Amino acid sequence: MLDNKWKKLQNGSDIRGVALTGIEGQDVNLTPEIAGIIACSFAKWLSAKKGKAANELSVAVGNDSRLSAKALREAVIEGLMSMGCKVINCGLASTPAMFMSTVIPGYEYDGSIMLTASHLPFNRNGLKFFTNDGGLEKGDITAILEIAQEGCFDKAAGGSVSELSFIDIYAADLAEKIRKATGENKPLAGFKIVVDAGNGAGGFFVDKVLKPLGADTEGSQFLEPDGSFPNHIPNPEDATAMEAITKAVIDNKADFGIIFDTDVDRAGAVDKHGKEINRNRIIALISAIAIEEHPGSTIVTDSITSSGLKAFIEGNLGGVHHRFKRGYKNVINEAIRLNAEGVYTPVAIETSGHGALKENYFLDDGAYLIAKILIKMAALKKQGISIDELIADLAEPAEAKEYRLGIACEDFKAYGNDIINKLAEFVKAQSGWEAEAVNYEGLRVKCDKANGDGWFLLRLSLHDPLVPLNIESDSEGGVQVIVDKLLPFFKQFADLDTKPFGA
Repeated sequence: MLDNKWKKLQNGSDIRGVALTGIEGQDVNLTPEIAGIIACSFAKWLSAKKGKAANELSVAVGNDSRLSAKALREAVIEGLMSMGCKVINCGLASTPAMFMSTVIPGYEYDGSIMLTASHLPFNRNGLKFFTNDGGLEKGDITAILEIAQEGCFDKAAGGSVSELSFIDIYAADLAEKIRKATGENKPLAGFKIVVDAGNGAGGFFVDKVLKPLGADTEGSQFLEPDGSFPNHIPNPEDATAMEAITKAVIDNKADFGIIFDTDVDRAGAVDKHGKEINRNRIIALISAIAIEEHPGSTIVTDSITSSGLKAFIEGNLGGVHHRFKRGYKNVINEAIRLNAEGVYTPVAIETSGHGALKENYFLDDGAYLIAKILIKMAALKKQGISIDELIADLAEPAEAKEYRLGIACEDFKAYGNDIINKLAEFVKAQSGWEAEAVNYEGLRVKCDKANGDGWFLLRLSLHDPLVPLNIESDSEGGVQVIVDKLLPFFKQFADLDTKPFGA
């Protein structure tokens, strides 16, 4: 059983913590010392996993642009070396590249570690772990932290470290895949494509992928790594970030805009008209590409995707939409399960921009997701078609809003589940509302035209003491209609914060 010190570092299938001072009320709990202990623990865990002595293991280590990256990376390398491991210091890298270091022929390291906390503030950092089977699961992280808590390590001599810019190898591999798929050496010639890396690790995509493939990238911005994130949060879900890449597309009259999160496992885009391709729209786009390649196939998404997306995937594309749970690992694992049962499922993707394809190890790789779109753009150009036309028939809501309702009691999971259960009974008594028959997370309710003209979903947050409420309506003012009907129900719960409603 983990004590609180170590338990606080687990964030599902990742480790995350506060690595720097600077934000009031957030004490540092991911120090270089702690990172070094966790590295030793990973070596011990990996040794058992691979059936090798720790001093026979090779482990690649990379990091994004965070201010704490160097100190934590040095501690991780030192910890691995103290166990006798052969360490490959990859320096600045993306999370997908660090997984690929375990599978690209000629490298195929036993394991890898990526230091990142995705889009979280500058003071945070974390560790993600990979083997050639993919990213570690929640139970694996718990096991590693239990080893760290015990602190019993068989140190060994012979550890070594070498340096390798693996992002160069990853980028070259990605560019070659695009060339092979298009049959052209410079398939992006004639395209103007701008990238916003948000000062994260994604700046490589311009010089190492787009330019070698012939694209004009003038107007790309925030490519230099800077862990203070001086321009905007590197996050395709962030409104300011999306405004920045949209402006870059319009100002530079670009054909396409790309935005990555800090460690490049997520991506969003903007079409030539300056319209965002993220959330439901990027799911619709990759679904159109995948279902054309694999007619009738299934697309797995998270729980908050729109009704219009389901209609598009099933009605327009002839595919199957399997709406599952929030959490990128949940979505990916569900797609893997479906494939194992004989249900062909080429894509698992969240509205957050985490997109994973069966053909790419079900790795949530923002750069690969964009590569698939670029391949399609090159093919469509020969027909005089632009990429946005693939999703022209996607019906989108008139309004969409998320309310995050905090829970102020210690056992927030039990309290939240009680709210959801009681809401199910409340819904049965409402005219014009009907709970979705097939639903994997929380309670999703369809609302007829007179009673909100859309849907809402109440679910328990994966990690935080709150219940997010997502509402969409096909009519202006419909969200408020739904809120007005829900508010008296929510107000009966003393430990539920209804202030997000303005109440």
